[in-house]
Amino acid sequence: MTGNGDNNGKEPVEEKIQLQIDKEALKKLKLVVVAYSHVEREMFPTEDAYKAEVEVEQRAAEVVEEIKKLGIEAKGSPGNQYFLTNLLVDKPDLVLNLVDTLRGKDRLQSSVPAALELSNLPYTGAGIEGLVIGNDRNLTKRLLLAYEIPTPAFQFIRRVGTGIQEDLGLPLIVKLNGSGGSVGIDNKAVKETTKEVEKKVEEMITTYKMPVVVEKFIDGPEITVCVFDDNQKCHVMMAEKVFRTKPDGKHFFTSIESYDDEKAYRFKKVEEPLRTKIARLAVRAFQGLQHKDYAKFDIRLDEQTNTPYFTDSNPNTAFGPDLGLPFTEVAKLHDVSFSDLLASMLSKYAKDLK
Repeated sequence: MTGNGDNNGKEPVEEKIQLQIDKEALKKLKLVVVAYSHVEREMFPTEDAYKAEVEVEQRAAEVVEEIKKLGIEAKGSPGNQYFLTNLLVDKPDLVLNLVDTLRGKDRLQSSVPAALELSNLPYTGAGIEGLVIGNDRNLTKRLLLAYEIPTPAFQFIRRVGTGIQEDLGLPLIVKLNGSGGSVGIDNKAVKETTKEVEKKVEEMITTYKMPVVVEKFIDGPEITVCVFDDNQKCHVMMAEKVFRTKPDGKHFFTSIESYDDEKAYRFKKVEEPLRTKIARLAVRAFQGLQHKDYAKFDIRLDEQTNTPYFTDSNPNTAFGPDLGLPFTEVAKLHDVSFSDLLASMLSKYAKDLK
């Protein structure tokens, strides 16, 4: 998303997003399989972690129906022990990969593209490398720094009892290193003292059996940035979250509890010159982190320095027609429908079919 430079000295005008859609190529698709996470309660350490994934089957069913509206046969396939066997029987032209977890573990997500590549089956979304990076906050943040993309100061912690670096400052927020979404980030996630941070680190490592990232909390606006690559251009759509209340009474941020509150926040467009500044960084992050087709970034803006800090990266972010999904909602704010996103992505792959 770029501005129009020739505007008589005024601020750049946001260009209308026009996605590449090849309707003739879509006719080549005979069958698309929508792969999704197989979810059972006992696979997850907490109820919150389970709830964060349990909606995927319904979302996959909605995507199947949207594909059928394009005149293409489609069916869903759960990511379980029969996944690859079923695909080899069905022989789809394309797999739309919505698998977030396997056996409740985000880190196994990368085995899906591995299996599909081994079987020579084309699929949407990030490949093995992109998902490995996307499921490791520590690695993501180090790569962002390598590509000169701002990310808040942080500390990677593997073991309970590790001291918190004083130079991080306060307040701090503790996040799981290998879990997407807001799992583990409740209304009291932002900590004002080192002692509170250490207690939260112990609690999360003990509960989830994985390392954590302690991150400097940037007390400014939160911006959702969506990138969509239609094979001609990386389109960037973004919106600021306008929160109704502060979850902890002190800070604005997205917590796991806010997922159940439809009025927790609303989106508004980001204005120039910040929009163009963030868009350039987002494309660089998208490419540097090996994301593919689509991804979502979370940004906190330090208003004193006007620095957009990239806090989280979500390759293969929640994808579906439901306006409750951030990617779909932000796209709609930019007059881009889910139907067009879907048609564009499918036609990109259909072009390569013989």
